Amino acid sequence: MIAIELMATATNAVDHALHTLASTPLAEPAPKGIDTDNVVTFFASKVAPILLAVLGVIFIGRASRGEISKVLTSSAIAIIGLAFIAGAATLFFVGDYLINLIFE
Repeated sequence: MIAIELMATATNAVDHALHTLASTPLAEPAPKGIDTDNVVTFFASKVAPILLAVLGVIFIGRASRGEISKVLTSSAIAIIGLAFIAGAATLFFVGDYLINLIFE
């Protein structure tokens, strides 16, 4: 009789322990790639404003020395470069939209 009660108690304890182990979450799987959204957000919010500020300081320095033509040329090149970057970003979103449209 005592042996049966000990077996029942042990069985309940093992069942409780296994249930507790089964309900604990396992470690999340390792990421399979680079999170490009956060990388793009980082560059757009941190790096791009710093680069634009550096360009502004360079342009102001040249303009103060009387090199207006160089400043205008450099400004035009910078604006065209920004337009190309904006166009590439637009194409990225348009391409994503087209892929979602076709494969849904």
